[in-house]
Amino acid sequence: MAAMEQRASFITLAVADVARSRAFYVDGLGWQPIFEADEVLMLPVAERMILSLWSVEGFTAEIGAPPAPGIAPLTLAHNVATDAEVDAVLAEAAALGAPVTPAVRRDWGGYSGYFADPDGFRWEIAMNPDETGAFVLAPRS
Repeated sequence: MAAMEQRASFITLAVADVARSRAFYVDGLGWQPIFEADEVLMLPVAERMILSLWSVEGFTAEIGAPPAPGIAPLTLAHNVATDAEVDAVLAEAAALGAPVTPAVRRDWGGYSGYFADPDGFRWEIAMNPDETGAFVLAPRS
């Protein structure tokens, strides 16, 4: 049985100016953020789905490397309930030959790592301990 369920929790875009993005989405479109900081703005966009807008610098620091040439500066996230599940999904991706950035404890309180699919698109596998993480976790079947 695969460790990674078929779902995404976050779509993260690297943006040139978080304040400008806030002015567009929040002030202009009237969307309500679930979380805001200098480097990131998180907006619920569907049931159990967050659009996360990060500064390019914060995005690069989080994933460990700038986006590869020709690959859009975005990540998809798959949230899980425990650190052990994060490690299991990353191990599964590594076994398939995917480049993996090992999981670490993050400044925001969670635990996450990354893998790249065959085309270089990055998936974050994360255990997020706060409301944002609880919001995006899919119920277990």
